[in-house]
Amino acid sequence: MRYKQTPEDFEVEEIPAYAPNGEGEHLFLWVEKRGVSTPEMAKRLARHLGLTDRDISWAGLKDKQALTRQFICVPSKVEGVVALFADADVKVLSAKRHRNKLKSGHLDGNIFTLRLVDVTDAGALQAKFDALCRDGVPNFFGEQRFGAAGKNAEQGKQMLMRGAKGGNRFERKLFLSAYQSLLFNRALERRIAAGTLAKALIGDVLKKHETGGEFVCADAVIDQPRVESFEVSPTGPLFGPKMRRAEGEVGAAEDVLLAEEKVEHSLFEAGGGETQGARRLFRVRLGNPSLEVTGDTAMLKFGLPAGSYATVVLEELGASYSQ
Repeated sequence: MRYKQTPEDFEVEEIPAYAPNGEGEHLFLWVEKRGVSTPEMAKRLARHLGLTDRDISWAGLKDKQALTRQFICVPSKVEGVVALFADADVKVLSAKRHRNKLKSGHLDGNIFTLRLVDVTDAGALQAKFDALCRDGVPNFFGEQRFGAAGKNAEQGKQMLMRGAKGGNRFERKLFLSAYQSLLFNRALERRIAAGTLAKALIGDVLKKHETGGEFVCADAVIDQPRVESFEVSPTGPLFGPKMRRAEGEVGAAEDVLLAEEKVEHSLFEAGGGETQGARRLFRVRLGNPSLEVTGDTAMLKFGLPAGSYATVVLEELGASYSQ
């Protein structure tokens, strides 16, 4: 069972955190791209519009080998020439003004429409998909987070050990966040191995799915029903000075992750804005999921919150990437 034969087999549409209101100094472009990365798409727009890279912003990066739609923000002074933009791989579908500049993270999530081929057991695929819909998806960072041969995380660790020095701001963010992500994935792997992914443990930092509010579990008996109803879920560490520390045995287990790496909590303070730290949900729900199988082809559709990976869903289903 394989995916990504063509960009059209992997369709992504951004769910904006808010819609442009029609007035202001910024112009939100609703852009469709095919087979190019978000930064490359932005460079093509910048060249046509006579802008610099700093003039253009977006809420989130979208897959390169995909057909994607997302908002791109440019100064409203170029509104008159946007309609003249022509590119074989990038289309501006609409443009509307807004008061505030679009910034990284200003999105609620993404909707994915995916095609799988060479499906040999539709019943098994349906059963796995139903389980993910019921139990949630382990919120691993996908392989694309770690770069070619997974080297980004190791570079991030070495940079952290040097006091987060070296490289430009983009490289620091790329490498340091990859190392944080690696440690999170290890914590999640151990949680799954222990059979406690959907369990409230004393000392857990639990997060509310609806609001993002966090609190430490003091009574597992009280909090477990909230976990089972998907009101809240356990979280894992993205280490940094602003991360809320877990307590008790849960906190001790997270400290072990760093001890194994011979890394101190205090080292993340040197990363500044690149390693502030946070709690990340250990599991997420699929939004409005659907699966249709016709012959040896399956069409999947579902939503995921910002920062979660559709490729992780496909791996859980047993699908492999095909170039």
